[in-house]
Amino acid sequence: PPHASAEAMVDYHTTGQPAYQYSGNGPGIGDYMAQEDDWDRDLLLDPAWEKQQRKTFTAWCNSHLRKAGTQIENIDEDFRDGLKLMLLLEVISGERLPKPERGKMRVHKINNVNKALDFIASKGVKLVSIGAEEIVDGNAKMTLGMIWTIILRFAIQDISVEETSAKEGLLLWCQRKTAPYKNVNVQNFHISWKDGLAFNALIHRHRPELIEYDKLRKDDPVTNLNNAFEVAEKYLDIPKMLDAEDIVNTARPDEKAIMTYVSSFYHAFSGAQKAETAANRICKVLAVNQENEHLMEDYEKLASDLLEWIQRTIPWLENRVPQKTMQEMQQKLEDFRDYRRVHKPPKVQEKCQLEINFNTLQTKLRLSNRPAFMPSEGRMVSDINNGWQRLEQAEKGFEEWQLNEIRRLERLDHLALKFRQKASIHEAWTEGKEAMLKQKDYETATLSDIKALIRKHEAFESDLAAHQDRVEQIAAIAQELNELDYYDSPSVNARCQKICDQWDSLGSLTHTR
Repeated sequence: PPHASAEAMVDYHTTGQPAYQYSGNGPGIGDYMAQEDDWDRDLLLDPAWEKQQRKTFTAWCNSHLRKAGTQIENIDEDFRDGLKLMLLLEVISGERLPKPERGKMRVHKINNVNKALDFIASKGVKLVSIGAEEIVDGNAKMTLGMIWTIILRFAIQDISVEETSAKEGLLLWCQRKTAPYKNVNVQNFHISWKDGLAFNALIHRHRPELIEYDKLRKDDPVTNLNNAFEVAEKYLDIPKMLDAEDIVNTARPDEKAIMTYVSSFYHAFSGAQKAETAANRICKVLAVNQENEHLMEDYEKLASDLLEWIQRTIPWLENRVPQKTMQEMQQKLEDFRDYRRVHKPPKVQEKCQLEINFNTLQTKLRLSNRPAFMPSEGRMVSDINNGWQRLEQAEKGFEEWQLNEIRRLERLDHLALKFRQKASIHEAWTEGKEAMLKQKDYETATLSDIKALIRKHEAFESDLAAHQDRVEQIAAIAQELNELDYYDSPSVNARCQKICDQWDSLGSLTHTR
């Protein structure tokens, strides 16, 4: 908790007070720094403390500055004009700072450093005892304090592990990752790391092919530390931030230096994990997209096949060419029943499946935040529904027509049979009648014979008159068969005409006799 005022600025490097505090979005960091006050005060005069921080912070800064094509050699000298300090903040934050002043005068340098300090403050860090003048003057302790503030804010504050954050989150991450290693017990960021096994365990946990962990010995810390630092630099792109000897030869390594180094491991591995997670997410997205594309293709094919079947079937249902015989009509009816029983049900199933696929696809696309699927022109669900409606209308009309046709053919069959029966009876009755009427037996007959012939002829005339109705019935049936489009109307008409002609002839012969 800072208690510096404008009138009497407190130098935290001489009192142990933290050179900053967090307000708003930096929970926890100011609190744990307060617990370090006594330790910092004891170590202020130890040159090992400053040497470790200087080396670590320089390497950390350069690991970011190299992305902008530059680096620093001397941490308290190279930030004095504020230019590389502003550049460092731009690289690590990914944001643009105000344009720096390029002048060489002290005022220009102070203005540039102030722009950097204002940017740090804008990220929720309240800088209490760090002033631009001390940085411009090359105050080593102030510069190291400022860099530590930047490291805390940009490399440690946002670490979050199982609902713990910042330093506690980083410590918990180390504990979780090294838990399977019996000879590693991470309880802090100083002596827990002296033997080098914790560094090696972190690497081995994530990249086991890089470390032969079983060959490491707890009583050989220098070898262990060098092994971890060299592997990290060569394969993990983590620059060497400390010398093994500096750690081993110090009663208690500098916590800030160790935290900075370990945070680089966290970001290297969590970054790889995030990349892997992102890759997996991309693969999943690709798989989902591929599945969606298959569903689209399936829909298009199913829709195309179904519409083609509908368009092929409707003309068949609309074909209302009358059949000549009842047998032919019965076959047509049987074909229709096959259509209803065999051919149509699978198409009903296809139509249902098509609608299910379409709705499933649209739901998947919506859940994936993808645009809705738009089928090809003419293959919309509405097009299929319209086609299906036309099919069912044609089907209904076809069924009604078939029933009417069957009734018509049944009527025709009945009439044709009646015509044949009546015509046969009539033709049998008329047989020999013309020959009888043409006889001239009256020429040689006696009077009594003539009277008998007259009585016989009068009886025939009565019989002939009685047959008039039968001839008219035959003609009426033939007329009805014509009107109902009987297929054999020509032969019916010919027979009827012959009967009528013969009837006229019989009438004429009767009259003459």
